[in-house]
Amino acid sequence: RQEPDFFLRLSRQQSPQYLWIGCADSRVPANEIVDLSPGELFVHRNVANVVVHTDLNCLSVMQFAVDLLKVRHIIVCGHYGCSGVMAALRRDRLGLSDNWLRHVQDVRQKHEQLLVDAGDNTQAAARLCELNVIEQVTNVCQTTIALDAWDRGQELTVHGWIYGLQDGLLRDLEVSVAGADEIAGVYQQAISALV
Repeated sequence: RQEPDFFLRLSRQQSPQYLWIGCADSRVPANEIVDLSPGELFVHRNVANVVVHTDLNCLSVMQFAVDLLKVRHIIVCGHYGCSGVMAALRRDRLGLSDNWLRHVQDVRQKHEQLLVDAGDNTQAAARLCELNVIEQVTNVCQTTIALDAWDRGQELTVHGWIYGLQDGLLRDLEVSVAGADEIAGVYQQAISALV
């Protein structure tokens, strides 16, 4: 009622500047978290916000967003209290989901010492949520989609954020990559910041 032509305008085109790759958790609604209207945020969600180089669904979304919609920012957003991350941390057996969460278990194994150093299980789970975001940002950056965009001079920055279910705050994990030459350095800085 406040904007009678809202849906008409929305139906004509979408021109988002952002691609959100986030968790499928129903408590993490992308548009509401970043306070953007429909049409302003292109969204892909899956369990534990995982980016896998063989996931054609995720890669198709990324390619469409970067090559056709010309988004300027890809946001990988995880959240504290992620059930998928906690299942990977505990090595739970969930059935078919085990195959998907294997990617998060790989993150757990890669950073085992950081998780031990984090303290108790609650702190280790929070740390794994953060590490998972950092690793998925790196995965996005290593796709041919991002690399080709940077090669042709397209403006594209990949960011890693994490959302707090208990406080509603969105936190920047200081892992933002704007070119292929930045990937390794930004990754090392982000990991070092967690130590």
